[in-house]
Amino acid sequence: MTSSFQSPFQEDVNISTIEMHTAGEPLRIITSGFPQLNGTTILDKRKYLKENFDHYRKLLMFEPRGHFDMYGVLLVTPDVDDADIGAIFMHNEGYSTMCGHAVIALGRYAIDRGLVKNPTSPETRVGIQCPCGLVEAFVEYQPGGSGCEEGRTGAVRFQSVPSFLFASGLKVDVPGYCMQSVDVSYGGAFYAFVTDSDVGVTLKSSPMQAVVKAAHAVSEAVKSTVSISHPDSDDLAFLYGTIITDGKDAFSDNVTANVCVFADKQVDRSPTGSGVTARIALQYFKGHIGLGQSRTFESGATGSVFTGKAVQEVTCGEFKAVVVEVGGKAFYTGCNTFTLEREDTLGHGFLVQ
Repeated sequence: MTSSFQSPFQEDVNISTIEMHTAGEPLRIITSGFPQLNGTTILDKRKYLKENFDHYRKLLMFEPRGHFDMYGVLLVTPDVDDADIGAIFMHNEGYSTMCGHAVIALGRYAIDRGLVKNPTSPETRVGIQCPCGLVEAFVEYQPGGSGCEEGRTGAVRFQSVPSFLFASGLKVDVPGYCMQSVDVSYGGAFYAFVTDSDVGVTLKSSPMQAVVKAAHAVSEAVKSTVSISHPDSDDLAFLYGTIITDGKDAFSDNVTANVCVFADKQVDRSPTGSGVTARIALQYFKGHIGLGQSRTFESGATGSVFTGKAVQEVTCGEFKAVVVEVGGKAFYTGCNTFTLEREDTLGHGFLVQ
């Protein structure tokens, strides 16, 4: 019996990666074996990848090489001034516009791999062009080591694209959870924000499945009722996910927890870099914090932490905005050379929930 399966790959594939994690959230950095992308801008290249090589994303993010909550990045040549590298982010559903945990890892990776000329001590700037714009990472740099030993003791902080509160106190009917008061904020990606008590869960004790179910319901309700726009590009104008918080937005309690559920019900193990950025913008424009007031954000999934603070008032189109600084640490977990034999039908990627 002849199989009807038609492989999107024309030959056997070998792809090399470096594996890292930031605050528990994985990052698969593709280092070789990926096809060349056409396009002048990073958004052009992202579109070309989505339309022509999405099977490579599935190969690397899905089982048997990845898993439902895998996250990856493809480095590309940047097309803006002051960028050292360009980054296209990928996950279980597609491609995101910004990823803070990846930026933190890439800052360290760029120094360790010699992608930044003449690094300086005690800190080196790394310009990373993301689909949402140029993000600046600042990497603690200790010269004298070799490879990943160079940055082993160094933390990374990054400063965001202009971030803003898109809408506050929206009344959204969430099936199964009644009417909710939802904030929508932008930190390189758009997120909906609700408190755990409003959707009947507790971040510290509820099963993660209950948190995911509630967050997904909010995301679907917001997507169906709220029209999102971004002053710079329609490619940025979509809801990436929902962040459920412990409700401690006031500065009186510096430590606050949240869980981000994004893409296709994917759970971020970290506090979420772009989510922290969006949440700082929300807190700033609701009057809960001032410029330079640092907060600690704890992941409700792993207990890992990022710091965040608003450092400068700016504008983004008609929106009052802030530049947000987020800090954290990333670590190496290994390296891989992944192989696909063209006749391997399951090896093209599948997901089990």
